[in-house]
Amino acid sequence: MKELVIWGCGGHAREVKHLCDILNLEVVGFLDERIEMKGKVIDEVPVLGDLVDISSLKDKIKVVCASVGDPYLKKKFVMKTINAGFKISDTLIHPLVYISRKNTLGIGSIICEGAILTTNISVGDFVTINRGSNISHDNIINDYVTISPGVNIAGNVIVEEGAYIGIGSSIREKTSIGAWAVIGGGAFVKNNVPAKTMYAGVPAKLKKFLQ
Repeated sequence: MKELVIWGCGGHAREVKHLCDILNLEVVGFLDERIEMKGKVIDEVPVLGDLVDISSLKDKIKVVCASVGDPYLKKKFVMKTINAGFKISDTLIHPLVYISRKNTLGIGSIICEGAILTTNISVGDFVTINRGSNISHDNIINDYVTISPGVNIAGNVIVEEGAYIGIGSSIREKTSIGAWAVIGGGAFVKNNVPAKTMYAGVPAKLKKFLQ
């Protein structure tokens, strides 16, 4: 793998940098659209600016895009990176992840320490599966999904594109989470969740419709 540059420089991006260290992958910098962040040094890594600022590195690096938690921002960075002609990083998997060989993984995803993915699971592109998440059999996790730490997803669940599953929440078997929906932290989802809605609570109930 080529040297890596990581989108973002907040908490999740720094955790991705930590994962890269464990995988013995060299991170040469963070990316940030905010002009005032360019030139700062975070966790001993420089903020290089935006993609235009590293055009000379285009053939020397790969870019990590699933390094922000917000699915909308993640997709924005993916499209921006591809349109600028940069290469996307491979999927990064912590060595302390249990993952069956019967699962399929897309590109550019991040699977963090302690996650368990059992069998016949499909993980799309640019998915974030955070620490200690438990993903059961026959699930479909679509592109740009973010699964927060400590989430439990039972079997035969479909999580549509761009959904955000909050920390410590649980999803009942044979349910679906609609595209770009948000599940609040600690929720228990027992019924299907429509697209672009926010559900929270135990059991999870509709809190609001999202734009």
